[in-house]
Amino acid sequence: MSIWDWSYVWEAFPYLYRGAIVTIQATLLGFVIALVLGLIFALIRQSSNRYVSMAMTEIVEFIRSTPLLLQVFFIYFVGPQVGIVIPAWTVGVGMLGIHYAAYISEVYRGGIEDVDGGQWEACTALNLPRRRTWRAIILPQAIPPIVPSLGNYLVSMFKDTPILAAISILEMLQQARNLGASNYRFTEVITMAGFFYLVFSLVASAIVQSVSVWLHRRYHLQ
Repeated sequence: MSIWDWSYVWEAFPYLYRGAIVTIQATLLGFVIALVLGLIFALIRQSSNRYVSMAMTEIVEFIRSTPLLLQVFFIYFVGPQVGIVIPAWTVGVGMLGIHYAAYISEVYRGGIEDVDGGQWEACTALNLPRRRTWRAIILPQAIPPIVPSLGNYLVSMFKDTPILAAISILEMLQQARNLGASNYRFTEVITMAGFFYLVFSLVASAIVQSVSVWLHRRYHLQ
């Protein structure tokens, strides 16, 4: 039996394609959740109320200090025992988003803290509303420098999607494993899956770099 069979590659392609679609959907949806929640976490940690800020800090540290797989298992398998039943897809995408939101919140916080203190003083002197200060002054300066770091987490999340197979979501790698097991041929399907992960990571990195350059020109060179 040959090491590589092109006919098997074409036979496997539709299965891997379906798995790839699931993988991309989970990644993009989870990343949107992470971006939004991460910003909310970061803003709450900036609260003038010390207890609110400390509580948010502890929540973020708890999420960061426990494995993503454990979090997924806990919600999906332990939840029903206390009456909380959530579909596998919702658990998978939601926990991806929440887990990475904890990390992304630190990226946001770093960007916010790097904004010159004089900007805050100027906004206070002009008596600008706090919401407008954040929206029009602080965040436009804080976000462009952190885009590359956010992009790194996008790629990391994509590579973490195989964890979803643990709750029976047929993402790409699980499709490859199932197909390989049914035909006793793993070389082609695992290689194809690895190639797809590589291509997506390179494309995502290129897009992030383009967005970073555009934001830099938009907010710093005008």
